[in-house]
Amino acid sequence: MGQMMKSRKTEITEKLRQEINKVVNRYIDEGIAELVPGVLFIDEVHMLDIECFSYLNRALESPLSPIVILATNRGICTVRGTDMTSPHGIPVDLLDRLVIVRTQIYGPIEMIQILAIRAQVEEIEIDEDSLAFLGEVGQQTSLRHAIQLLSPASVVAKANGRDKICKADLEEVRVLYLDAKSSAQLLHHQQGSYIT
Repeated sequence: MGQMMKSRKTEITEKLRQEINKVVNRYIDEGIAELVPGVLFIDEVHMLDIECFSYLNRALESPLSPIVILATNRGICTVRGTDMTSPHGIPVDLLDRLVIVRTQIYGPIEMIQILAIRAQVEEIEIDEDSLAFLGEVGQQTSLRHAIQLLSPASVVAKANGRDKICKADLEEVRVLYLDAKSSAQLLHHQQGSYIT
């Protein structure tokens, strides 16, 4: 009875993959189909292990491979699954094939623009002074933390009978919700109070 309930899963074999590739290539040659490569975005790429990087390296050589964008915020760190250290936690042989785009930290004006767009998308009303204050919070902590304060500030504003977030709402939620750095500092200072 148990066998009847199990869904049957079959692995795609290399032979089947090659047959499909032949059919696709024939369609392309005959003009029936056009190959449009996609985009593969991998965030936190330093979390991949050496086997994943080996697969990626091989897959990138295929004419069917997508445009691959890798993102990480790490410097020199260990490639998972090895004892080897490498820039960004990416093996050097793969790193040699990449174009590295340097990014900059958002300035206050850019941060306020991003927060305004996010508030608009979430249909949250916020005044200019509050937006400037939230931009300062983002500069001191992180853009992610500033964005995360929008929703609870909106709830506080509605609880106080307003549709628009004011600076007082943001100050209240800022005390309630810590950013990652503040939380880590608090835990460090109070580590004797916790069970280890």
